[in-house]
Amino acid sequence: MDLDLRKLRYFAAVAEHRHFGRAAEELYIAQPVLSRQIRALEQELGCALFVRTTRSVQLTPAGEQLRQEAPGLLAGVDLAVRRVHEIGRGVERLVVAFTAGLHVSEAVRAFSAGHPDVEIELLQVKWWEQTAPLRDGRADVGYLRRPFDDRGLHAVPVGTERKDVCLPVTHPLARRSSLLMADLEGESILDARERRTSSVEEKFELVAAGHGIALVPRSVARSYSRPDLAHLPVTDAEPVDVCVVVAKDRRERHVREFVAIARRTLGEGASPRADGAPAPVGRAEG
Repeated sequence: MDLDLRKLRYFAAVAEHRHFGRAAEELYIAQPVLSRQIRALEQELGCALFVRTTRSVQLTPAGEQLRQEAPGLLAGVDLAVRRVHEIGRGVERLVVAFTAGLHVSEAVRAFSAGHPDVEIELLQVKWWEQTAPLRDGRADVGYLRRPFDDRGLHAVPVGTERKDVCLPVTHPLARRSSLLMADLEGESILDARERRTSSVEEKFELVAAGHGIALVPRSVARSYSRPDLAHLPVTDAEPVDVCVVVAKDRRERHVREFVAIARRTLGEGASPRADGAPAPVGRAEG
């Protein structure tokens, strides 16, 4: 059978949101149209992809498998189309992925100054799939923070980042100037084990609503500052490593040159880490 890519994109949106209404809004289509397209995809595949109730939408085992396969399939098609267009136009492009809170603009400016013929595209990645665009070809270089699966990847450390705790301004601990991990004992900390969220904005909305607190890299707290939340340094929290990352099989000249520039510019002005490597200040927070 031929797989309809439009239906696959619709499926991916519903699988991400677990909600037909939110997926329809993201896709700019009517919810009944989306429901019909998903039912048509299920009929074409000969299996149910979702279990629908009045309160929730859950993936079936077949749906979970397709959820895992869909990003690579869609990215492969998008990449092939993009490369065909670029070759036809004689364009050289570099796609730089970055995760929330990290600022890669200085490296982009420095690279572009010496490579005006290379078009730069930026791609923000979700925290739970930071390396996926590097593996499926959507991105050439990543500016990421650990932890991530680095199998098949070359990660160049450029520093570390401390963590802050974000909590409602009405929380008793919000009046403190700094905290220790011991101060957070007994608190409900929103993480992947406690409650997975699809974005920083969603996590902070839950914190503001009183559903827990969040321990996040400092630049994330600063980049998403809001008046109803306080963020305080947790002085004994383990810092996170920040890296420039590429796939090990990437040997293109402009990729190697961007990595060298990023390593230099994003690490400038750093204070020393405990292990002697540089830790970026300000621009590399996140």
